Amino acid sequence: MKGFVPLDPQTNVSQVCFAVVYTKRKSRKRFPAGCVQIKETEQEAIAGADDDNNYYPAHVAGPSKSSEGQYIYYLVRWI
Repeated sequence: MKGFVPLDPQTNVSQVCFAVVYTKRKSRKRFPAGCVQIKETEQEAIAGADDDNNYYPAHVAGPSKSSEGQYIYYLVRWI
């Protein structure tokens, strides 16, 4: 994916994890850290979803620091 920062295999700075993501458009591929709630399990992410209020379960990679200085997460896949 263009703009995707690959994970560093030698550190745990960024990692793939379960999350609930707040977004009005599911076509987006990256999200500010403030829109991402990290969850321990896939079941917690699914339970925390609320389609009516734009909260969706996902696998995300991050956090990464963007060129604008914000911490962002990249979408791996929607659950």
